[in-house]
Amino acid sequence: MVGPNCGYGVPINTGDGKPAVNLPTMPKVNGTILCAIPDGNGGWYIGGNFTKIGTVTRNHIARINSDGSLHTWNPDANNPVFALAISGSTVYAGGDFTSIGGQTRNCIAAIDAVSGAATSWNPSANNTVYALAIYSSTVYAGGEFTSIGGETRNCIAAIDATTGAATSWNPNANNTVRALAVSASTVYAGGYFTSIGGQTRNYIAAIDATTGAATSWHPNANGNVYALAISGSTVYAGGYFTTIGGQTRNYIAAIDATTGAATTWNPNANGWVRALAISASTVYAGGYFTSIGGQTRNYIAAIDATTGAATSWHPNANDYVYALAISGSTVYAGGEFTSIGGQTRNRIAAIDAISGAATSWNPNANNTVNALAISGSIVYAGGTFTSIGGQTRNKIAAIDSSGAATSWNPNANNTVNALAISADGNTIYAGGWFSSIDGQTRNYIAAIDASGAATSWNPNANNTVNALAISGSTVYAGGGFTNIGGQTRKYIAAIDATTGNATTWDPSANNYVYALTISGSTVYAGGEFSSIGGQARWYIAAIDATTGAATSWNPDVNNLVLALAISGSTVYAGGTFTSIGVQTRNKIAAIDATTGAPTSWDPNADNWVYALAISGSTLYAGGGFTSIGGHLRNYIAAIDATTGLINE
Repeated sequence: MVGPNCGYGVPINTGDGKPAVNLPTMPKVNGTILCAIPDGNGGWYIGGNFTKIGTVTRNHIARINSDGSLHTWNPDANNPVFALAISGSTVYAGGDFTSIGGQTRNCIAAIDAVSGAATSWNPSANNTVYALAIYSSTVYAGGEFTSIGGETRNCIAAIDATTGAATSWNPNANNTVRALAVSASTVYAGGYFTSIGGQTRNYIAAIDATTGAATSWHPNANGNVYALAISGSTVYAGGYFTTIGGQTRNYIAAIDATTGAATTWNPNANGWVRALAISASTVYAGGYFTSIGGQTRNYIAAIDATTGAATSWHPNANDYVYALAISGSTVYAGGEFTSIGGQTRNRIAAIDAISGAATSWNPNANNTVNALAISGSIVYAGGTFTSIGGQTRNKIAAIDSSGAATSWNPNANNTVNALAISADGNTIYAGGWFSSIDGQTRNYIAAIDASGAATSWNPNANNTVNALAISGSTVYAGGGFTNIGGQTRKYIAAIDATTGNATTWDPSANNYVYALTISGSTVYAGGEFSSIGGQARWYIAAIDATTGAATSWNPDVNNLVLALAISGSTVYAGGTFTSIGVQTRNKIAAIDATTGAPTSWDPNADNWVYALAISGSTLYAGGGFTSIGGHLRNYIAAIDATTGLINE
């Protein structure tokens, strides 16, 4: 799947299911969102395990404006916030924190909705608060605590909204309470408990708001309940159960508020439901599911409150949804996901350079794509696939602007790792693991013409080719070979583009070469070597294109270089390294092409960088990272080539 980056939370239109804000400019939440509530002004209060929104520090709690921008409100909790509720000008928070709003507050606090400062209200729970609900002048709390508001209270309590003292109400649950909802004289609770209000109640119960005793309402779920929502005479429940209210109901159910029996409403999710919200005749659900209401719905869905069928609303999150809050015509969703509105794109995609959204181009490869090269309106792809663009294509293919494979079909018998195209666009060079292409014996390297036929060009390498670059009438190759073009050439070679013979150029590396790029009379190489061009050069080197000798340029990288790109006087490198020279540079760096010293440019990726490409002032990076340039970016990012920053 490929989708626009939205961070861990985003407002979504209730109409079309698309983000309700401009995602490229919306500041992104950098960590899990666990709860959200409307702020009464079109925006939301959110809580969770995040520490930044955009470039601004926001520890575990924040306010988001209706346009997705960050509000100045900043209570600054020191640990995760799991629950939020609002009453008038006060926001109540529950979680694992011991400090919030500038005060010591253990797991529960009241915060001024304007200033973000903690009020004097201080029930001081002795363990996590997971759920909050407010009715009149009472704050109901659920969690793992055994003491709150100055009294012994096991996992559930009612607290005076003025004094912070626990009331006499004491249902005394025997295990964690994860969800609360209040309707007039009844408090509904869900969680891990099997006893509450003096009765056996498995995971869900209704408790008299006056006495604290469990009512006769007894849906008797067979697994944990994480979410509750009330609409009229119906209680909606989400969780880990498969039976509830006397019926088989997978993870989500509607229960008659009088009888405790499950209604006929049955969306039948295929995974946990962690969040519920109701608007008019629609029930919004979030969780771990990928199917609900009879439709494929990834982690978030809108369900008809009458039929139980999923509506056409389909935001298509790329990971779990934990929080839902409705404000007008917008649903705020939060959780583990980092993309909403993504598209299924199997191993190859075209992405809008501004929005980050996948375009309609969809060749749909059935296995890995390792290499891409573009000539005019044709995209050449190499990898391990056997089907792409709607056709059988073994390891190599040409794809047109519609996403369909063209008739070009060289049919390699093994993996293609590298592609390069001649200046006139008439010859495509391929490198990899293959030994046959277009029915001809071609070991690890080949040239293919515009018809898809292998040319007579046959350097006949004795091991894999990982990298290719072209300059004039010379094809440069890097890989695992020790013989190519009829000559002994260790891991790197220059091959005559006409004859297929190795030229006299012979840098002779002592280990694999994974990346090559050319600038003027210099060939830059990256890989696993420690010696190349007659000099000690760790993982990266500049080689004279005439003599094959390493130049004095010596960045001294401490681990693999897997990708290279050049812009002007700067060489960009990606790989597994953590330092260049005496400077810390994690997985990606810019190196002065004259001195070999790293520039101040430092995006600081948290995992390997495999691919680099430059367009104007933007460097695109791909790899295994989830954070780069100080921002959440899953596996692909656009970075300012001058500053190293990522725009929010």
